[in-house]
Amino acid sequence: MRIAVIGAGAIGGLVAAYFKKAGLDVILIGRPDQVEAINTQGLSIDGVRGRENIKIPAAVKLDKACDLVIFATKTQDIEEAFAHNCDALETGLVLTTQNGVQADNLLSSHFDRSRQLSSIVMFGATYVKPGHITFNFEGDWILGRPFGALDPAAHQIAEVCSKAFKVDVVAEIMGMKYLKLFVNFNNCIPALVGKSMQETFSDMDLCRLSIMLLKEGIGIVEASNIQLVSMPGFPKERILGLAGMPLEQAAAIIHKTLTGLSAEPLYGSILQSIMREKPSEIDFINGEMVQLARHMHMPCPLNAKVVDMVHKVEQIKRFYAVEEVKKMFNLHMAETK
Repeated sequence: MRIAVIGAGAIGGLVAAYFKKAGLDVILIGRPDQVEAINTQGLSIDGVRGRENIKIPAAVKLDKACDLVIFATKTQDIEEAFAHNCDALETGLVLTTQNGVQADNLLSSHFDRSRQLSSIVMFGATYVKPGHITFNFEGDWILGRPFGALDPAAHQIAEVCSKAFKVDVVAEIMGMKYLKLFVNFNNCIPALVGKSMQETFSDMDLCRLSIMLLKEGIGIVEASNIQLVSMPGFPKERILGLAGMPLEQAAAIIHKTLTGLSAEPLYGSILQSIMREKPSEIDFINGEMVQLARHMHMPCPLNAKVVDMVHKVEQIKRFYAVEEVKKMFNLHMAETK
């Protein structure tokens, strides 16, 4: 099986490198600076599996058809990635890896839905620079069919991916993707202050903000009758329970969980994009709740504000001071009930 990974960032680079190490036939498609670094120096990975350098072929454009194409760009870059490589995308299966719930819908305008697979990435990585990635923590890779029932092709792709990662094949992946949306809900806060997850959530007021955003988002999803589905090893009650707890109790859990995520500093996906001076995926995470609320004529003031603030950071290239964020969300006045 010939495999292409489009997107040489944290997840795309990690997947391609460990596929290559497992003996799979894989090519990594990235930007010119990434391709030059990887082709000349290899892809360096450090973190939970140790430090190593993996030689992997990289190119700026896919030049021939593959049996499997993995889109590992951010959601906002999917259309550009497709357009740049479309000449070689007329056959084969397509697998998405993006956060949020819109990637499969976007690609469905270009591919027959029978060719589409979707996935949820539960492992974490940080893009350090072209040709260098930190693998922060292990986790499952959850695969399924976004628009149909599981079939032998889905199980075949899962078997291939399992050569490098722990893979689960599931029947209700879209309900799981909505649950994963809330796992990523915290990414917006480090993006506001320009700090690692660990440093950001060492501040209890920012932990309170995390729960305030979550409570608002869960209320919107429940009002829209979207059914959250438990992921393997991650029951939906973990998120729903947090949303239903008193603020202080839930904030303490966020503090303990996110300050202990990994030994190395972990930068959320939104912040990683901003640090690379790229548009972030905020519109497809917290912004997804804003769109749902607008559709149902419901208020969504907290998540709307955080989306606007992240966009401002992107535009002015300056992070907010922690105290600025606290003042803008009245965190010193946060309710404790």
